[in-house]
Amino acid sequence: MSLKNLPFEWLVGLRYTRAGKRSARNSFISFISMISMAGIALGVAALIVVLSVMNGFQKEVRDRMLSVLAHIEVFDPTGALPDWQQTAKEAFMDREVKGAAPYVAGQAMMTRDDTVRGVVVRGVLPQEEPKVSDVAAQVKQGSFNDLRPGEFNIVLGLELARSMQARVGDRVTLIAPQGQVTPAGVIPRLKQFTVVGIFEAGHFEFDSSLAFMHLEDAEKMFRLSAPSGLRLRIADMQQAPQVAQDLSRILSGDVLIRDWSQQNRNWFAAVQTEKRMMFIILTLIIAVAAFNLVSTLVMTVTDKQADIAILRTLGSSPGSIMKIFMIQGALVGLIGTALGVGGGVLVALNVDVIVPFIEHLLGVQFLPRDIYLISALPSDLRWPDVWTIGLVAVVLAFVATLYPSWRAARVRPAEALRYE
Repeated sequence: MSLKNLPFEWLVGLRYTRAGKRSARNSFISFISMISMAGIALGVAALIVVLSVMNGFQKEVRDRMLSVLAHIEVFDPTGALPDWQQTAKEAFMDREVKGAAPYVAGQAMMTRDDTVRGVVVRGVLPQEEPKVSDVAAQVKQGSFNDLRPGEFNIVLGLELARSMQARVGDRVTLIAPQGQVTPAGVIPRLKQFTVVGIFEAGHFEFDSSLAFMHLEDAEKMFRLSAPSGLRLRIADMQQAPQVAQDLSRILSGDVLIRDWSQQNRNWFAAVQTEKRMMFIILTLIIAVAAFNLVSTLVMTVTDKQADIAILRTLGSSPGSIMKIFMIQGALVGLIGTALGVGGGVLVALNVDVIVPFIEHLLGVQFLPRDIYLISALPSDLRWPDVWTIGLVAVVLAFVATLYPSWRAARVRPAEALRYE
């Protein structure tokens, strides 16, 4: 379809969108229109890039958390799950479940020389743990397989080992919360452990407070007759809430089921709130650029009053006049949004190349590894976010055209041509 076959409203609207050559005033109006277009493009691009980086950070932290945490935990309210093999067998009836391993969870105080730290102790079976977590692969020093029953060996997080000034081969003392009753009163139970490994998950909370030991040693330490529960890994971690509901109908006995999103509900809620607020704040940039269209179109209507009057005398309806200026404003919004989406997607997909180049050019490092533990800026572009941002920008631009277009439709031909 050629331009000549378009309705005259489109032809006039397209002509008004292009730079005017007849006067400096037309050129100035076109310049303001270009500024509005550039503002929309920059706002859209900034929102896409910022949300992609925030998604990248969320994904990076989530993956690091889930390298230590299980996707789903099954445990008994009494604190012990004696027949965990049967529970695991029932869990595998769900096709989503890909791995299962028992565990003991407890808290203790760790001491070495004059240093005291609170630690989260997890008793595991070294041969089964790789089925549900990546801790064994994250051991930087020593070996996870050195956790053998009866030898009371322990694997520490990197930051925990650093704060305790402990290396592989050193001994640390654990103090269990359950005291031992003697004629002299209740005294704490102490047990020395040998450090046989140091792991680094890349998540400060776990690296600074988590310690692993063999399942049987943990049962003796905390005086348990059986594992605390069962940890499960599923095919798609995003389906964990649904799989947890399905398992609640499959598993027998009085067991409790908790998925990874429930274990870290506060953190994920905080991240979602932060994303929503950032979306609102950056949308204001698009809104400012979109409402620049109001001033642009008002100036255009004022400048084109004689043209509007001539069109009206030739038989154009107020609706046609309104459509002309709505087309002009909508085109500016659409072009600006398209440029912003293209630029934002291009930057978001190449953040890992662009940021190192800027760091090298300026001689700075935006994310020092010793502070953030993440040296590269992550990015996770999600197309639903892109479509939402584009739609919001187009709607704002369209809304900005309504008042000037309505004002153009109310121009009276006789009054407009009186002084021409």
